[in-house]
Amino acid sequence: MSMIKTCYGNIDEQIMHKLASVKLLAFDVDGTITDGGIYLDNTDLEFKKFCTKDGYGLHHLNKSGVKCAAITGRKAHLMERRMKEIKLDLLIQDENDKKTALTDLCNKLGIDLANTVCIGDDLNDLPMFKIAGITACPKDAHPYIKKNANIVMNYDGGKGAVRQLCDLILMAQGKLGLDGGPLA
Repeated sequence: MSMIKTCYGNIDEQIMHKLASVKLLAFDVDGTITDGGIYLDNTDLEFKKFCTKDGYGLHHLNKSGVKCAAITGRKAHLMERRMKEIKLDLLIQDENDKKTALTDLCNKLGIDLANTVCIGDDLNDLPMFKIAGITACPKDAHPYIKKNANIVMNYDGGKGAVRQLCDLILMAQGKLGLDGGPLA
């Protein structure tokens, strides 16, 4: 197995080759771009903590031409706000059938499923894993998801895992240096 040295460690050359053709990154929300915690108060308000590093990675990836879509089983107004803040417009909420959601989105965008990468942390993300071209998960994902992911990130959900994946895609596509810095 041939490896490519990146600032995130050695990455399988075949994984990097697949990431080079990615046109869509589909990501779960709770436990993937958040730490998985949901904070509730006595007045039905809900709070989540988002990682700004993940947000920057998604924004930068989208700006580079790779579409980024949140697909989540929960519905929360704060997700609409977060997506607007990082300038992403592909948000599918309250969706329990993530396989159909990803398939329909790819059809709508004219993107082949082979050119998608999805990142998720738990069993409800498995349907996306079965159809995406490449799969990833945070370091603290459910053990079965880790076993079925093509790549396990170095970071936990909501703590830089999505940023790492965004950077690896940009590196594979020649838009970011393997050291994580801009290309000269």
